[in-house]
Amino acid sequence: MLLLSLVTPCAARAQSPFAEPSVELHGFASQGFVYTTDNQFLVRSKGGSFEFAEVGLNFTVLPSDKLRVGIQLFAQDRGPFGNYRPTIDWFYLDYRFFDWLGLRAGRTKVPSGLYNETRDIDAARAPILLPQALYPLQDREILLAQTGVDAYGHIRIGPLGAIDYNAFLGTISYEPPWPQPELEHSVPYTMGARVQWFTPLDGLLLAFTAARLRVDQTATLSPAEIETLKAAGVVPPNFTSPLRVRYPISAWTASIEYSANDVLLAAEYSQARTGLESPGTDFATLVPEPVRARYYYVMGSYRVAPWFTPGAYYSFSHPNVERKGRTDATLHDVAVFVRYDLTANWLFKLEAHHMTGTATLDFRLNGLAREDDLRNLTRVWGAFLAKTTAHF
Repeated sequence: MLLLSLVTPCAARAQSPFAEPSVELHGFASQGFVYTTDNQFLVRSKGGSFEFAEVGLNFTVLPSDKLRVGIQLFAQDRGPFGNYRPTIDWFYLDYRFFDWLGLRAGRTKVPSGLYNETRDIDAARAPILLPQALYPLQDREILLAQTGVDAYGHIRIGPLGAIDYNAFLGTISYEPPWPQPELEHSVPYTMGARVQWFTPLDGLLLAFTAARLRVDQTATLSPAEIETLKAAGVVPPNFTSPLRVRYPISAWTASIEYSANDVLLAAEYSQARTGLESPGTDFATLVPEPVRARYYYVMGSYRVAPWFTPGAYYSFSHPNVERKGRTDATLHDVAVFVRYDLTANWLFKLEAHHMTGTATLDFRLNGLAREDDLRNLTRVWGAFLAKTTAHF
């Protein structure tokens, strides 16, 4: 009904003196399987799980040469998350004034790194999972899109190639995968910019992204918890609930990609810094800050035939560079994958991961009480995935 209600007014305007808008309709449906030898990864995967499915429908209306309107409806089942609840994944109004200046408004995809804007398009890549160091699936709902504006443009620089740029500003709305009635989250702002250089060497792309955002948490504390904080000198004697904590986060990512002659080579390196602020309290003394993180990966694939693409990557996550030597300090991920294009609109993928470490795993999904307990999980483990996708 939503699709019909949006398309019908466009058809009605066909009687006007303006040109009839064109409509592009696309969609996809995927079913996957996840199995891990130890630890729970993405879903409750020990013993295997088919709760790894998604479906999406998106369409774009072009009322004129310069104006574009788009929306995507999305639903997923990923273990305890999603349960096929339909959501509006993204939507936008896009007006391109010139080649060097366009403006999008709405829930727009965040232009970050090489692949954030295509991370929801399984047919656009060979692996099932993009390197999780920079594109973690469990954070998809937070990192994919923002509500705000995005200015962009394409600038030719003669024999040096061309530059694409984006500058974005907005907020992020999300529901934590594990709701806690006593804890509220919000992201009051996110901002950043990305510059991409399409070099004179065919297929070589260099990019740099810088971003800043703030996550706010409001915790409703019990009288016993308040007294404990008062006794520790963290809050003043007249403190009353709730406790408000802010986490300013800044990050940057450097990217390189070579894509030509059926070869894809890519690498990205990212650093992030998370602070902690709690006005009116000394709560920050409980957590050493700022927390500095480091992430990177290298990836390669080769399209042997139109229907067959193998590849591999190595991905490294270090959420807190001050923490070393523990099982949960880092996550090393060596992955190999193959993609089979069975038809022009149907594909099948297989993927295997050799994991060392437990950093970034979901402690609740693993039945743990605290994130610190991730160090008690199995250090070396494996993950195997299969996925089939139909798209149009």
